[in-house]
Amino acid sequence: MDDIRTSTAHTPPPATPPKKEREQGGGFFSELFKFALIALFIVLPFRIFIAQPFIVSGSSMDPTFKNGDYLIVDQLSYKFEEPQRGSVVVFKYPQDTTKYFIKRIIGLPGDTLTIHGSEVTIKNAQNPQGFTLTEPYIVFPKTDDDMTITLTNTQYFTMGDNRIGSFDSRSWGPVDKSLIIGRPILRLFPLNKIGVFPGNYQETGAAAQT
Repeated sequence: MDDIRTSTAHTPPPATPPKKEREQGGGFFSELFKFALIALFIVLPFRIFIAQPFIVSGSSMDPTFKNGDYLIVDQLSYKFEEPQRGSVVVFKYPQDTTKYFIKRIIGLPGDTLTIHGSEVTIKNAQNPQGFTLTEPYIVFPKTDDDMTITLTNTQYFTMGDNRIGSFDSRSWGPVDKSLIIGRPILRLFPLNKIGVFPGNYQETGAAAQT
């Protein structure tokens, strides 16, 4: 009689990955953790305190800035220096601080501005007789404005370069310095308009005096 042996099936133990593969897996998570730390401690503070991107929406700064322009805004400089006349700034809309506007600074703290038609006259301690602002960036002037306003020591008067299509300080008043976020330092889009300090304009001569 032949011996009959019943074979019992055995489940092989689970495969153990080679040591090298385990080390590679650990390296991936280690690098991921490092990347997260960099984002948390470097990128995030950079976005909050130093610079952040903004996309222009609307035509109030036309032709200087077009709808869809992609800007990097410097949020640090104005913590150490004062905004200048002619500079383009991004700020929180005074009547709804969840919204951001981009306009040009026309009046500085202490100025008295008179707007008559398309002409802006400014009087201040340095220019008690006043001077007329030269604004070569305006292509679409508004000819029926008529107002006078005196700014306090923390207020700025802003207007869009597209004077006939801008909702600005002429409608809702001055902007307090605490609401100013910063100034554009780079335009990255469109590609044919990439540049540093886009739209910035500083007058020379008597009108440059503040």
